[in-house]
This record gives sequence, structure tokens and C-alpha cells, in this order.
Amino acid sequence: MGPDVLELILRDESETRLFAEDTAMALAPGDCLCLSGDLGAGKSTFARALIRAMADDPDLDVPSPTFTLVQSYETRLPIGHFDLYRLTSVDELEELGLDDALSRGAALVEWPERAGDRVSGDDILFRIDGSGDSRRIRVTGPAGFMQRLARSRLARTFLAAHGHSGSARRFLQGDASARTYEMIRDGAAEPVILMNSPRRPDGPPIQDGLPYSRIAHLAEDVVPFVAVARWLRAQGFSAPDIPAADTESGFLLVENLGSQTVLDAAGRPDPERYGVAVECLAALHERSLPGSLDLGLGDGQAYRLPAYDEAAMRIEVALLVDWYLPWRGQADVSAATRQAYFDCWDELFGRLQAAEKAVVLRDYHSPNLIWCPERGGLARIGIIDFQDALIGPAAYDVASLLQDARVTVPVEMADRLLGQYEELRAASDPGFDRKMFREAYAIMAAQRAAKILGIFVRLKQRDGKPGYLKHLPRIEHYISTALGHEALRPLRSWFTAAGIGTTES
Repeated sequence: MGPDVLELILRDESETRLFAEDTAMALAPGDCLCLSGDLGAGKSTFARALIRAMADDPDLDVPSPTFTLVQSYETRLPIGHFDLYRLTSVDELEELGLDDALSRGAALVEWPERAGDRVSGDDILFRIDGSGDSRRIRVTGPAGFMQRLARSRLARTFLAAHGHSGSARRFLQGDASARTYEMIRDGAAEPVILMNSPRRPDGPPIQDGLPYSRIAHLAEDVVPFVAVARWLRAQGFSAPDIPAADTESGFLLVENLGSQTVLDAAGRPDPERYGVAVECLAALHERSLPGSLDLGLGDGQAYRLPAYDEAAMRIEVALLVDWYLPWRGQADVSAATRQAYFDCWDELFGRLQAAEKAVVLRDYHSPNLIWCPERGGLARIGIIDFQDALIGPAAYDVASLLQDARVTVPVEMADRLLGQYEELRAASDPGFDRKMFREAYAIMAAQRAAKILGIFVRLKQRDGKPGYLKHLPRIEHYISTALGHEALRPLRSWFTAAGIGTTES
């Protein structure tokens, strides 16, 4: 049996529910699941379990659409549940909105045989046979779905191996990478989080035979996450515990630090929480740079943080001319214009050689900071995203926090927090150089903003994720502000010549 075919026997209702959850975790927009089988074979039972998993509601009323023909559900991925048993003509499918359902989310289609040639080879076919509680299921479909389903079932195997065989799986979130997260619940037990992070580079080779992720030192597996989490906890910070890990397959069970963020109920930066987040950074930047990090898995695995070198910074700022400028209508950036751009950055990167170095967590901003008020001191800030950490300018994470890509930190608040950071550093280190720090802060703020402008456009153009474009005006303001520093005057001139507005200092 090839990878495009799956056959299995589900012995009871519990196994049907678990397989429906595994399938729900594999669903993506445009998936059409065609459920065929005799009357009473269990098509509606399977569909009901899948929809309840998608809705995260085990008691959700999911009536059979036998008479209405279609029932819609606004779950994390909108689902259209179709029953074509009473369909009189394939022309009715257009009226029922099958194409619209697939454009918005996914569809479950019972009795797909009534749709004639409207069911194509791109659809996913579930053949369900059986009686009573036992069912035999045969699944065929496109390679993409079958690979997603196989990955989901592998996650179930990982969970079972670590004491969560019958756990409920609920989609928690996905991010801009291939990583996804699920909430794993076992009755009254405290839920844990499953990190699903398959080993893979970010895109094809683009320079010297290397993909972007290798040049930019992005994590291609879960090893850095495990190593850095352990080091952070040893330093007194609230990184999550990792009770189980399969570094080869890319699955981790991760402590659930909660759902409160550093934002208030209205989604605005909370001054107290941001103040503690700044205290955490100041404390982190006082720590000695680590050497080889033991993963603590008992197998001798270790990890060493890479340097945030000029090659990494350069490939990141290249995203602005490779993606952002073409999106703005400047498709033909001349070789001379590109060279002038990189010349400006190379000079700035040279100035960073004298800047203070620290562990750079790289994504230290509101989506990745959890407020843990039941803990004390610095432990009140839970840090959950650091797999891309490296050794680089300490100013980077300060800029990441105060120039948040997804939420606006008021200028007055950002200035106050920046001053708070400097006071904390100066109090613990009489040699702290405020002028040099401010210069590094401006350079790293501009570098990060240039990178994010390119990444957010790339997410839309390459990966079909347009939601990030709404943040571009905020990032454009950030880079304009950073370019006001005297050290960035040549780069500011380049931006002006390129037709990208800046503010004067």
C-alpha cells in the first residue's frame, strides 16, 4: 500500500473519535473530504466527531444534513457539512455553495457519488464500512493531504508513547513557519501543549547552496528549543518545562504557561507587564554567554548558539529589496541600487562589532510573552519562543519588544521603558555605554523592521498568508523612526532615493 492510501480498522466509538480528531488536525483550506459507504456505516458519526473537534466543543449539536443538504460551522477552519443523498441534480451543488465552502475552508461530503464528476481526483475519499461500533476505513487522496494525515497520526503515536493515548487534541495555533501547536487534554489533568515542528529548511537553496534558514541561523528542528529552554530555566526565567521530546521526529510536549499575555483586556500593551518584560531583558543581558548547551535528554545531545553574524543580518535585510520593494511596484531594482543598499548596511554592521553581545531570543515580543502573575519577580514573564536564539547585539531584543510588529507600543511608553532598561543596566554595570547602546538599538530596530517588511510580504506572496500585510504601516513607521539616528543617515538617504518616506531627525 503506497503513501497515498491508508487502511485501518476502528474497533469502537472511542477509536473513531480519536481518528476524527487526527483528521481534523490535518485539515487545510480547500480540503474536500468525501465520505462514502452504505447507510448506517458511520459516515455521520465520523463527521460529527470531526466537526466537534474543529469547534472544540464535545457537546456541539451536529445534526445530520439529510434534509437541509448542507450545514455550516464557523470553526477555526470553516466547515461545510454536505449530505447529497437527496440531491436531485448536480446543478444543485452550486446553489448549495460547495465551491464557496472550499474557498473559505474545508468540506465534508456524504454520498459524494451523487455529485457525478464534481468529485475529482483532487478530493479526499474516505470509504467507511462496518456495523455497530466497529468500522473499516480506507482513505485515498492527494499526496499533500496524505502527508499531513500521516504526520498527524505520528503525533498521536508520540502522545500515546508518553501517557496521552486517549487525549483530546485541539488546535491551538500555527505561526509564520511550519510549526503548529495543539492543546492536549486528559480529563481533569492540567493540559499540556504539543509542539509539532517537522525538520525542514525554510525554502530552497538561495545562496552558496544554502537555504535562507541556514544563512539566517533559523532553527530547522526542535533541538535549539529544547536546549535554550533548559538554559533559560537554569538562569531563573520562566521558559516552559519539556516533559517529553522526540527531537528526530520533531515533537515536544511543552508545559502550558497559561493564556494571559502582556497586553491588557483591550489588546494594548500593559505598562506593568511590559515593565517586568524589560526587567527580564536587563537581567538576561547581565548573564554570561553560554557555551555548549546540554539538552538534558540523557543521550549526550548538545547545542551551541550560533553568532548573529553579518551574513545572517545581510540575508535578512535583503528581504526588503527582494520582496517588499517589488510589492510596492518597484520590480526592477537596479544592481547599483541594490549595491548601494548593502553598502549602507555593511557599514552599519561593522559598527555593531563594538556593541555589547548577549543571548538574543529574537522573537521577544507580545505574542510570545505570557503573564504569570502567580509567580514572583522575573518569573512572572513566561517566554515561549526562542528556538532561533543566537549570540548577537543585546539591543536587538529591546527593539523587538518596544517596536512590536503586531501591536503599537505608544511612543511615550516605549521611551520610558527604554530609559528603564538603561537605568537597570547602568545600575548593575558601571561600564554600560548608553551612547553605544542607543546606536546599536537604532541599527537593530532598522534591521529588524527591514527584515519584517520583507517577511510579511513574502508570507502573502509566497505562502498565501495575507493577514500579515495589515501590520506593514506600523513597521514602516518603525523603520522611519530608527532611520532618524545620525549613524543611519546614509541609509536614510537611500530610502529617500528609493521613494520610501522617512522622518528627519
